[in-house]
Order: sequence, then structure tokens, then C-alpha cells
Amino acid sequence: MSDNASFPRRAFLAGAGTLGFALAARPIAASAIHTDSQALRAGRAVIDTGGSPMPGYFARPAEGDGPWPLVIVIQEIFGVHEHIQDLCRRLAKRGYLAVAPELYFRHGNPAQAPDIDSLLRDIVSQVPDQEVLNDLDATWRWAGENGADLNRAAVTGFCWGGRQSWLYAAHNTKLKATVAWYGKLEGPATANMPKQPLDIAGQLRVPVLGLYGGKDQSIPPASVEKMKSALNAAGNHSQIVVYPDAGHGFNADYRPSYRARDAEDGWLRMLDWFALHGAPAQGR
Repeated sequence: MSDNASFPRRAFLAGAGTLGFALAARPIAASAIHTDSQALRAGRAVIDTGGSPMPGYFARPAEGDGPWPLVIVIQEIFGVHEHIQDLCRRLAKRGYLAVAPELYFRHGNPAQAPDIDSLLRDIVSQVPDQEVLNDLDATWRWAGENGADLNRAAVTGFCWGGRQSWLYAAHNTKLKATVAWYGKLEGPATANMPKQPLDIAGQLRVPVLGLYGGKDQSIPPASVEKMKSALNAAGNHSQIVVYPDAGHGFNADYRPSYRARDAEDGWLRMLDWFALHGAPAQGR
């Protein structure tokens, strides 16, 4: 593991404000981290899906022409709001081209949903997994056309995106590594979600690091243990790390669920996982 000095420089905002955060994610905790864009190019991405263009957010180093190692950042339930954009900037500070596609874009604007129940009912439940996989493939192509080194490519995702990270690792075998933060692992099959990560554990060819909280009320320890057993039976190189005192969303620094020590450890483990499996940061 690396030491704590390698964690991105951050500013804890007194009161934090709410600009750029989804309505349903508010109020914003004072622990919210802001990473500046100094020495970066960052902003809007327009991604060709073969139909409607998909918006997204990207960040990369300002100097040089690349190619840069790639991290596709898969949004949490609230979409590509300020927290996800900040994570892209943190990765870009390490030398990555990071891009977060807005995977709900056909179904509504998650930033304007007034509460979590409305967000889940009206937007999240309407998004088919196959559509997400296709849109992540489109993001992969966009990245390759915009300076990313697809031979040094990884994915990470949070909450809703943590589950999608497991699924995409089974779908795109060209990835070098994946890190899934507290993504759901099992559940009933539906038309939009025909398979869960537990169902595809034996199909994984891309090493996945799963980061979970021992006190996550939405992902019980029994579910995590089932996934560990399935990964061991499959004999792949994937691993799961459990932080015993963390709940769901322990990396979400703008929410009360945030646990700084566990989040920082998870971030460093993520970077080391990428480096170990062939997607190191620039200069690492």
C-alpha cells in the first residue's frame, strides 16, 4: 500500500454549499471535498452512442498529448453530480484520463429529482442493464478517440455504479482492472436487471476489487460472503475488502455516511489495484 501523502490534496468546505450536487443528495455535509482543476483539462464530454449523444464529464492532465491511462467512473445513484466530477479530477491529478458518462440520460435528470424515492421510481428503475453496458462501450470508444490508452484501462463505480462495475468487468475483457465500491451483489432477476454480480462471478476474466462496509444495511454481510465464496470457487484474481465499521456510501464525503479513514484506504487500494493489474497512473 502507498502512504497517505499520495491521497489527493483536498479542501473541506465549511457548509460546503449545494452547487452541483443532486437535489436528492442534500443537505451537503461540511466534509465535502473539492478538488480544483489546476493543471487539468476538465469539462463536458459528448459521447456518440450510435443514437442520441450521451453527455458526460471528463478530466485529464492539461500537459501533453497523451495517451493517458483510462478510468471510466460509473456514477452513483445520484448521477454525474459534483461528487462524481470531483472523483474524476482526483484521478486526473494522478495522471489518468477519467470520464464519467451520464448513464440515465435517456430517462430523466437525476439532479432534479426531489427525493430518493422519486429518483428510484422515476429514473433508476427504468434503466436496463444492457443499455448501460452498451453506453459504457460507447464511452470506451470515446476515450480511445480522445487520448486514452485502452491498453491501460480500468473502471471504478460507486453504489449503483459499483454493481454496474462488476457487470462491465464480465462484459469487457479488454479492461485491466475494476474496483467496485459498495455495489449490490444479489437480488431477484427482472427484465431490466436479468443478472446480478453473484450470477456472473464465474465469468469474470478481469480482476475486480470490491470495497464494502461491514455495517452496510443495504448489502448484508451474508451477501458479501456469498460473493467471496463464488470468487474463490471461480479461481480468478478478484478480491473483496470489508471495512468492519463502515456503512453504505463510506466514500461519499458530502454525506453523513462518510468515513475518512476507510475512504482514504480504499482510494489507495484502488490505485494500487490498477497499478498491479496493468493500469498504473502516469509515472507510477
